[in-house]
Amino acid sequence: MPGSTCLFCRIARGESPAQIVRATPDLVAFRDLHPQAPTHILIVPRRHLSSVSALEPGDAETVGRLFLAAREIAEAEGIAQGGYRMVINAGPDAGQSVFHLHLHLLGGRGMAWPPG
Repeated sequence: MPGSTCLFCRIARGESPAQIVRATPDLVAFRDLHPQAPTHILIVPRRHLSSVSALEPGDAETVGRLFLAAREIAEAEGIAQGGYRMVINAGPDAGQSVFHLHLHLLGGRGMAWPPG
C-alpha cells in the first residue's frame, strides 16, 4: 500500500496523532510540531504524492485545492488581513524532510526576505 509508512499518510488516515485544523475527503491540515511562526499549519493531500517533483498534469486540481485550503485556513486563523506565507519545499536541498507533498502555511508575524 503506497504511503503505508509515510508519517503524513498515517496522519491523514488518523493512525498518528496531530492537531487537525481541517479535514476534507481530499486533504488534511494540521499544526506543525515545530512551528516557525505563531501560525504554522501543514496542508497535505490524502493521496500520497512524494514531492512537487512527482506531480503530473492530472495533479493540478489537487495542488489547487491545497492553495484554496490555505487561503480559507488563513482567514479562519485570523492571519489573512496581515498577510501570510505559503511554502512548498521540493527535495532535501530545499529542506523537504517528509517526502509527502505538503504546503506550509505560516503567519502571525512579519516575514523576512530572502528566506533561509
